[in-house]
Amino acid sequence: MKTTHAVRRTFRQKLKSCAPFGIGLTKPKHFRDMLHIVWKNRDNLPYAWKVITRGVCDGCALGVAGLHDWTVKGPHLCMTRLNLLRLNTVSALDERLLADVSKLEKMDNAQLRELGRLPYPMVREKGAPGFRRISWDEANQRLGAKVRATDPRRMAFFVTARGVTNEIYYMAQKAARFLGTNHVDNAARICHSPSGAAMKEALGVSATTCSYKDWYGTDLVIFFGSNPANDQPVSTKYLHESKKLGTKVVLVNPYFEPGMKKYWVPSNADSALFGTNIADYWFPVSQGGDIAFLSGVMKILFAEGWVDQNFIDQHTTGFEELKTHLASMDWEALEKDAGLDRATMQEFAELIRDAKNAVLVWSMGITQHPFGGDGVQAILNLALARGYIGRDKNGVMPIRGHSSVQGGAEMGAYATAFPGNKSITPENAEKLSKEYGFPIPDWQGMAATEMVEACERGELDFFYCLGGNFLRTLPEPDYVRDAMSRVPVRVHQDIILTDQMFIPAQEAVFLLPAKTRYEQDDGGTETSTERRVMFTPEIPRQVGEAKAEWKILRDLALAAYPEKASLFGCETGWKMREEIARVVPFYDGVQHLRKTGDAFQYGGPHLCAEGHFPTADGRGHFRNVLLPPRHREEGEFHVSTRRGKQFNTLIYAEIDPLNNAPRDAILMSPEDAAHLHVVTGDRIALVNALGRYEGRVHCAPIAHGNLQVHWPEGNNIIRKGVVDAHGGVPDYNAYVRVEKLQAS
Repeated sequence: MKTTHAVRRTFRQKLKSCAPFGIGLTKPKHFRDMLHIVWKNRDNLPYAWKVITRGVCDGCALGVAGLHDWTVKGPHLCMTRLNLLRLNTVSALDERLLADVSKLEKMDNAQLRELGRLPYPMVREKGAPGFRRISWDEANQRLGAKVRATDPRRMAFFVTARGVTNEIYYMAQKAARFLGTNHVDNAARICHSPSGAAMKEALGVSATTCSYKDWYGTDLVIFFGSNPANDQPVSTKYLHESKKLGTKVVLVNPYFEPGMKKYWVPSNADSALFGTNIADYWFPVSQGGDIAFLSGVMKILFAEGWVDQNFIDQHTTGFEELKTHLASMDWEALEKDAGLDRATMQEFAELIRDAKNAVLVWSMGITQHPFGGDGVQAILNLALARGYIGRDKNGVMPIRGHSSVQGGAEMGAYATAFPGNKSITPENAEKLSKEYGFPIPDWQGMAATEMVEACERGELDFFYCLGGNFLRTLPEPDYVRDAMSRVPVRVHQDIILTDQMFIPAQEAVFLLPAKTRYEQDDGGTETSTERRVMFTPEIPRQVGEAKAEWKILRDLALAAYPEKASLFGCETGWKMREEIARVVPFYDGVQHLRKTGDAFQYGGPHLCAEGHFPTADGRGHFRNVLLPPRHREEGEFHVSTRRGKQFNTLIYAEIDPLNNAPRDAILMSPEDAAHLHVVTGDRIALVNALGRYEGRVHCAPIAHGNLQVHWPEGNNIIRKGVVDAHGGVPDYNAYVRVEKLQAS
């Protein structure tokens, strides 16, 4: 009998699925959780309602304005957005708590978050037990003097993705370059930077080429290393409706994510009652084995002639070289690296053969490897071979997990790009200098991970962190702590406390209180995964002396060089958007957005429409991709990090409602568990040269030889300094041995 990776549901599973609202099953309790959110925000419900009904979602990057979007009819809301609501309604913390941080250092970030908003500028001098309140005038005077006295190559700015608007990204890069440095980077560096780099080289664009509506009625939506049920929950509604039109959903992922097997969409009556069977096929590739798997698939496609030869001939280059390269690849090596046999690759190739249309979607399961850019290129090669670009019901989509992170590089808050995704070259620096009226450095800046490494080497004197928490996001947290303590002056601009703020500095640590995106003066915009630029009007609220994030950055720049203040511009949000429209031509139209729901999709529904690529030669570029050098010793497991019920490092539950896994769970296949003589709940340790991670076995449908642990808890066994050559994203994988522990 021919093996198949089609998802089959047993009679017992079908019978259990008849339980209304999934009673008795492991699943999110949406309606109960919604009531909990209401209760949690009970002290500020009128403002909470304004945020939900007037604002663009500050969760993932699907893009919902108020209770509606541009893909489906009717209202919808997700728990990611609701969980973040408290950040926008909570009151100010008592600043006296910061006078001695010794007690705060014992709290985790969830507990720190509950203390409330940062209300006032504060400073902690070297040797002081904690922070003292200062005025904005003192903060700007001291920071301005420090910046003015600092070599621009010894200062750096990092911008998180936490509720950050395009205006904040734009101001961050303009302020940094006004101060003479290109050391400015954003959170995309540690998630989708390989996607942007690979797509720019192959397609001439750095964003999704299609729209969410292209999921509807396409033959296949294929998810590589992506779990939208957890990371972009509203997307399950799109999939629910797409499947009614005949679309098949395919997963290429080590773990069969339960939310992608079945999901209860609360805003669809039939789905809320009985759930939606999402995945039609699951291909359990080994972690990091996607290149081998796709190479095997394309080896078959090319050999059988199952490609769109007309599209290839008219619109691409490099096909023959890739065909020759694939023909030379050894099947045994491909099977070993993919963790899947040739018959499985044949089955996937036949799905592709029969699909006239397809949308290829990927996320950090592809990018967060030392070869992340090559993994993206393998997906792009497949799309080019089949002509899945530039037409309805087709496209390639690096789905984003944070609101407006798409806009970060487009606004120029990137160490490797000026506004408009323009490369950092002397010519482009000169052009931007003429636009701004002040000199722009023409040297490439440091990426986010390089900034922390520079801290450790003593090469930074001033480090400005707008949000974020490197102590929790990067590998080897003890190294990060030591590195950041070596900087003379650090600034943390944020809305809440995080534990990295308590790392002492050589001279001083400053805390600058920021407004949320909804409180932002003159409103703000964000850019979704599908390139839709959306406006949120200002929803007034004042917490202490918090200022709009873009205003804090502007004030710092002018405090450093008041004699050049007349050159800066961007006095208001409206003037800034007018400037953005000039400097980033494909954002022209942003200056006209005024109210909730005002939006435009730059580039239209499709980039590279009809096979016209904005590359130097006007063609899409195939590229040979080598199998990555990987070696696992006998008895070792390959462990990767995963997300539970959390938003970035903001953890909202100790138990993941999708798979019932606690935060210390170590996901393991039943086959591997049987070999080790362990069962769910048994305590084990994952050990390598860096250290150990202790947790509990959680048997799950995951590829043999693979383990998964929650991020950021597992970062202590992930090696620092290993990054993707194309985008600079850190590797979040490791090889480990398993030790059984005595029951506690």
